Amino acid sequence: MGAQPTNGILPGGGAKAEKKKIHPAVIIVLWIALSSSVIVYNKFVLDPNQLNFPYPVFLTTFHMAFATVGTRLLARYTHLLDGLANVEMTNERWIKNILPIGALFSCSLIFSNMAYLTLGVSFIQMLKAFTPVAVLLISFAFGLKQLSGTLTMIVGCISFGVALASYGQGDFAMSGFICQVLAIGFESSRLVMIQVLLQGLKMDPLVSLYYFAPVCAAINALVLPFTEGLVPFFQISNLGPFVLFTNAGVAFCLNIAAVFLIGAASSLTLTLAGVIKDILLILGSMLLLGDTVSGLQFFGYGIALAGLVAFKTHKG
Repeated sequence: MGAQPTNGILPGGGAKAEKKKIHPAVIIVLWIALSSSVIVYNKFVLDPNQLNFPYPVFLTTFHMAFATVGTRLLARYTHLLDGLANVEMTNERWIKNILPIGALFSCSLIFSNMAYLTLGVSFIQMLKAFTPVAVLLISFAFGLKQLSGTLTMIVGCISFGVALASYGQGDFAMSGFICQVLAIGFESSRLVMIQVLLQGLKMDPLVSLYYFAPVCAAINALVLPFTEGLVPFFQISNLGPFVLFTNAGVAFCLNIAAVFLIGAASSLTLTLAGVIKDILLILGSMLLLGDTVSGLQFFGYGIALAGLVAFKTHKG
């Protein structure tokens, strides 16, 4: 959750007055903490060896329903969604632009959460390092980007690192790997479609969530009967309302933090913050969730991270 700043929805501007009141370092630390918490919390809820609520479609649907209500309340009672006034949303634009991106977003969230059922947080984070490469390749396929010699080398570096990390995975689960690959594919397609379909629109992460959350919630609700049926509803009591609402609440707070994060630091600083977050996540998953990471995986992931930083620096 459910990038962009990692795990946010869209780059953009908004709530500028509020941003200036908080020191950038505080915002970055808060974003790292919330972003990491969302991932670990989702894993903790979904993992059969933890809270054992293995219903990713239901969980994603609840998150999006929570976000739908939350963004409407923020729009009514705060200034965090004043950016809505800058977006001229017509029925035609909603159907042609918001709906397809929302569908991609929904698929990305579902498959990403499904991966947690069989893969560890550490390995999933390593695979996610391939996302910028997937975005670049899709952009190249549609003629939106040109591959230079330098970019090709960087792509090769990231790809080699991720492949090495995957090869070093001890308890490799093909089903989880396929789910995460599909999640990366849908997420990368979503990011490319944002560049194409929403070009020129000033939509910060919360404004984007305001429009996309209802679409995702509706699509997920349609998928739910054919995937998990009514079983999750009978198992909610085992999970408890506190866990369900705090889980969705942390994910929602991450999107609020993303609004303040934008403009708080340079692109390179945010990239490095993302790298630090990923490293902390891997170490945290080893300590808290018992993930096992081999030396070969650390080496491969280090190569991928170096390529990722080079990629962001090259993009300038």
